[in-house]
Amino acid sequence: MSERISEAELAIMEILWEQAPLTATDIAERVKPRRQWSITTVKTFLSRLVTKKAVDNKREGRRFLYSPLLERKAYVDSESQRFVDRLFGGKFMPLVAHLAEKEKLSAEEIVEIEKILKDLKS
Repeated sequence: MSERISEAELAIMEILWEQAPLTATDIAERVKPRRQWSITTVKTFLSRLVTKKAVDNKREGRRFLYSPLLERKAYVDSESQRFVDRLFGGKFMPLVAHLAEKEKLSAEEIVEIEKILKDLKS
C-alpha cells in the first residue's frame, strides 16, 4: 500500500485491527466515544480505505462487512521507517539520541533499552 492513511482513517483501522469483520454501523458505534462521526462520515472513510486497498468489503445480504487487508504490524513498520527517513535521514541513532535527550529515561527504561540492544547483538 503506497497511499498514506490519514489520522481519521487510522481510527477506523484501529477498530478493525481490534475486531473484524464489522459493518459500518458497528464501526460507527465503536468510534463514537472518541469522535462524534455520523454513519455517513464512517462510510466515507471506509470507502477511502477500500480504494487504498487497506480494507476489504464483502457484501452480506443488504450490508457490507469490512476487514483490514493491511496488518497493523506492517503499517507500524512502514510508518516508523517513513518517520525515521523523513526526520532523521534514515538513521536510527539520531532518533534514539533525540528521544534520550528530550525524555527523562527511568532506570527501568534504560535497562529495557540495554536488553533490546543485547538481544539484537545475539
